[in-house]
Amino acid sequence: MIQAAAVVGAGLVGGVYTAFSVMVMPALHRIDDQGASNTMITINRAAERGPFILIFGSASVSALGLAMSAASRGAVGDLVLASASIASTIVTIGVNVPLNRRLEREGVSFWPAYQRRWTTANTIRAALATAAVLIAGTQWIQKGLLKV
Repeated sequence: MIQAAAVVGAGLVGGVYTAFSVMVMPALHRIDDQGASNTMITINRAAERGPFILIFGSASVSALGLAMSAASRGAVGDLVLASASIASTIVTIGVNVPLNRRLEREGVSFWPAYQRRWTTANTIRAALATAAVLIAGTQWIQKGLLKV
């Protein structure tokens, strides 16, 4: 059950991150810096106060639970899956959130640098979360739980 929760969580946050890298940030790049920075600040505030923070927190806790369970069972595949998801969380907390805080403080003057750095980190965390889901899918295929 903990594996399923971790995979669903990674899939949900990974989907959000991917949407930002392939749609939201390119769209913001097409508008003026003031409008883009104000929009992103508004999005960041909503993310920290809305349903996304619950999904993000649940995904992180599930991944940590899976890592502990996998370590005690010697389940290497689950440990790799959990590690990819946890790495995604670390990028979020270590890179994206501090960049969000700086954008909030500095506003439009920081936008050009923010956009590049944030999108790069976001794409990395999207890839990590997606990798967690792909690892689970591979395990399920190998165990005969998922037919291709």
